[in-house]
Amino acid sequence: MKMLRVNTGELGILQGQEMLVTDFDTSGPFWTETGDREVRAHIDFPERFLRPPVVQLSVTMWDLDSDRNQRGDLRPENVTAAGFDIVFHTWGDTRIARMRVGWTAIGALPDEHDFIL
Repeated sequence: MKMLRVNTGELGILQGQEMLVTDFDTSGPFWTETGDREVRAHIDFPERFLRPPVVQLSVTMWDLDSDRNQRGDLRPENVTAAGFDIVFHTWGDTRIARMRVGWTAIGALPDEHDFIL
């Protein structure tokens, strides 16, 4: 484990939410199917960070079938200075009607001396 050290005068914190699953309304696979299922959503930051920030995800709302097992794996992937992917995976007989994910990105911001591609 390595600590993120910010050697800059400015620290950026961005927050947002993404409705990831709405399968009850659409009869989608998270509600109607079983086995491995995955959904991805790409998030573009409105401003670039100096380098890839730390991204924290949380489930802010979920609506699950109470008669089934509740399984899930939520993680950020492909984190860059410009954005990242939210990835949610479930398996077995889990049925998810709706799910919203909150995210927070924290990292150094470029200053006038930093060269950003």
